[in-house]
Amino acid sequence: MAARQASGKAAQAGSASAGSGSGLYKWMTRAVVAFVLYVTCSFLDSIKDRWYVFTPESIRELAQAAVRAHPGDINAIIPYIWVLNNAGGAMGGMYIIHASITEYLIIFGTPLGTEGHTGMHTADDYFNILVGEQWAFDPPKLEMEVYAPGDVHYLPRGRVKQYKMHEGCFALEYARGWIPLMLPFGLADVFSSTLDYWSFYHTVRITGRENIRNLLIGKI
Repeated sequence: MAARQASGKAAQAGSASAGSGSGLYKWMTRAVVAFVLYVTCSFLDSIKDRWYVFTPESIRELAQAAVRAHPGDINAIIPYIWVLNNAGGAMGGMYIIHASITEYLIIFGTPLGTEGHTGMHTADDYFNILVGEQWAFDPPKLEMEVYAPGDVHYLPRGRVKQYKMHEGCFALEYARGWIPLMLPFGLADVFSSTLDYWSFYHTVRITGRENIRNLLIGKI
């Protein structure tokens, strides 16, 4: 009897030891995977500039040229758009000009006016005002930021603000960085509030189509 009890205790100790070793191995594996993922992402982030095809300066020059050619006339600047978009509490119309892994270029605006949260993103954002006026609040600063036609509202990645677009405000928006990580912010309202699956479908269809076209020609 004593021998059996001793044998059972030894088996239990061995099983516990094996379980502890297995758990340690799993955590070590996860740590290695996390480290490799971190190094890979850091490396890709350091070289992402080589994939850009636009520059903030050229986009601003284009926007300012449009403002000079057609001051206050959004219909002359943009013949048509539009897919509705809700993000961060703000709503407006959107026209996708370019979409890839590291850049997007869109026109966003509304004749009604809107207000919301910029969201925190993994890309730098350049909001070039075409017509109308945009206000922004950047805590802890208490002064209101004002952006008029021809101005660019620059939002570095990782920064957040409150913003308001007045009636008839439209902008040429250029973002550069890791664009897919911005998509949850731009699409989450469809599932949590608006249920506008028609706009969701067109946004995903156009974004996916443009990304695939760019990947096929080597544009990341």
